[in-house]
Amino acid sequence: MENKCLDDLATEAGIASEYINAYGKPQAIPAEIRHRILEAMDTNIPVERPVSHLEASFLPNVKVVIQGQIVTLPLKEGHHYQWQIHTEQGEVFHGHCQHQLPLPSDLPLGYHTLSLVPKVEPENHSQYSMQLIVAPERCYEPDAITRGEKLWGACVQLYTLRSETNWGIGDFGDLKYMLQELAQRGGAFIGLNPLHAIYPAMPENASPYSPSSRHWLNIIYIAVDQVEDFNDSAEAQAWWHSTETQSKLQQARQTEWVDYTTVITLKMAALRLAYPQFTLRLDDDPQQIAFQQFVNKGGENLYFQAVYDALHHKLYGESHIYWGWPVWPEEYREPESDAVKAFCHSHPQEIAFFLWLQWLADTQLAECFTTSQTNHMPIGIYRDLAVGVAQGGSETWCNRSIYCTKASVGAPPDILGPRGQNWGLPPMNPHVLQAQAYQPFIELLRSNMRHCGALRIDHVMSLLRLWWIPQGETADKGVYVHYPVDDLLAILALESQRNHCLVIGEDLGIVPEEIIDKLRDRGVYSYKVFYFERNEQGEYRSPDEYPVQAMATITTHDLPTLRGFWQNEDLTLGESIGLYPDKTLLADLYSERKRCKQALLTSLNRHGYLPEGLPKTDTPSLFQDSVSLAKTEHPMSHAINQGIHRYIARSACALLGLQPEDWLDMERPVNIPGTTEEYPNWRRKLTSTLENMFADTHINHLLQTIGECRKQG
Repeated sequence: MENKCLDDLATEAGIASEYINAYGKPQAIPAEIRHRILEAMDTNIPVERPVSHLEASFLPNVKVVIQGQIVTLPLKEGHHYQWQIHTEQGEVFHGHCQHQLPLPSDLPLGYHTLSLVPKVEPENHSQYSMQLIVAPERCYEPDAITRGEKLWGACVQLYTLRSETNWGIGDFGDLKYMLQELAQRGGAFIGLNPLHAIYPAMPENASPYSPSSRHWLNIIYIAVDQVEDFNDSAEAQAWWHSTETQSKLQQARQTEWVDYTTVITLKMAALRLAYPQFTLRLDDDPQQIAFQQFVNKGGENLYFQAVYDALHHKLYGESHIYWGWPVWPEEYREPESDAVKAFCHSHPQEIAFFLWLQWLADTQLAECFTTSQTNHMPIGIYRDLAVGVAQGGSETWCNRSIYCTKASVGAPPDILGPRGQNWGLPPMNPHVLQAQAYQPFIELLRSNMRHCGALRIDHVMSLLRLWWIPQGETADKGVYVHYPVDDLLAILALESQRNHCLVIGEDLGIVPEEIIDKLRDRGVYSYKVFYFERNEQGEYRSPDEYPVQAMATITTHDLPTLRGFWQNEDLTLGESIGLYPDKTLLADLYSERKRCKQALLTSLNRHGYLPEGLPKTDTPSLFQDSVSLAKTEHPMSHAINQGIHRYIARSACALLGLQPEDWLDMERPVNIPGTTEEYPNWRRKLTSTLENMFADTHINHLLQTIGECRKQG
């Protein structure tokens, strides 16, 4: 009987009892797993505020509606009510009702307050207030897209950029330079990896998809040479011009992989020397005023981000066992504890220093976006919102109630990953999210729609459901938990319109049928990767078969480069590091790759993009019958590379995002999913500096061709 009760509670909590697995079959979820997830949810629900009988009777604490739609709120029968709606804009709507409340259809967009008072005896008077969110039907779209223009841009991992001036890692100075160069060649945007705050004290924890906080920025991207106080500080300049510093900088620039420890050590040393110069500024200094405004607007969330970074820096410096707040000395695990307050009292300048770093990063990103707008780029910068945060970072430390730290999210088992994926990221509790009137979600969108014209939402299916894994279990022992998708999509559309920010949803993998139409109807752009765009016969889709409301791309940070794909580098590398212990599976993958390449050549030929001199039909001499294709037999040629770029550039998609790695004909990937120590993920740089890349005749010709194809398509 008790288990039946728990089963019912789990169902009410949105915990699925079954799902369709990677083989298209219904897969039942063991009751024990559902109960453990229910327990993980309950441990995070804060004490509820007292509610009146009226509140508990019929109305939620928040209602999300689409502007113009007829919505009626059911009320308690047998009562008359007075109601008022105070809009965000200062307007007041009011009236009387009985049994039900038809909401005014002309409510403006925004976040409003509905107050309801029953007309009963005075001693029984109670008043109820609820948040009323009025959202538009669709997300924002730039004018260029609504006019039918087909835009293109570059998708880069910012840290991979090389230049003659950076400090061994791509930075906001490089981004500004690249925006100017791309704008001159007709590019509409640069898409970036998540810029979320990571860990200054642990720079080697470099994954942008496992951040400390998604509200603030990774300070490693600060272009130190563009900080005015660094250039004005005699001490900082003496350090900068020293032989030792210049030698370290030169070495950091020349490495094949980003040396995060050296880079952050150099930047922190420079910025600590520059900070005293900033503190000399008077209160009426424009920069000092801008800094104080930034701090005031950031409020408690920003302040505790700086406290976390300062405290983490201190504790991790004492012992490397203190990787995050769950293993800190107990007195520091709560941000409001006496020990944390004492630390803040005794280290005000250290906290102010980390606040200053966040301001510098924000200011430089803002300057980059301004540069893109000055150069008339229709989108300019498009940012990336990671699906979650690391368990021991600042966001979970500051916002404990919203995160279920006794679970993590990932992906269920599939054909290539029979045990599934565990990303180690604690999920947001959908019930606490709703209880808090979606404020954490709203603030997250606002933080990430700053200084950009588009936002990519990683794993956009998370708005509908997430695969939760109980603490200590492997990913195959998980379950899907559902989220209030309609409310979240409506709020996404509202914030998108307010921030003039296009939304792109990363909808790769298994996409539930119920969310496809919802995303399209709400104006969320799909994400189409060339490698996967094949029909049931294995043929590559024609360019005109791509949907308009989408961004097309050849590859992603989790997939091989064009050369890597063509020469099986991903399979060879995966085999060498033990990703494919099943030799039969590996042989099938090599065979499938052979078919893919032949299908690709056939499609290029059919549409007139196959270069002269290559076989026009299936030819035994082109592909060997052996399982593995010899890397040297048919390498990716400049002509094939250009042909594929032209093919995807003619797609019907409104957006096209291309990787500089493919312009440079690079082979190694950025990231190999499912690995941690086996491959140096998030570290591989581009093979050329930005200066040399944009001076390259072949690359300039390629970008010109892409621009022409987009106009013709």
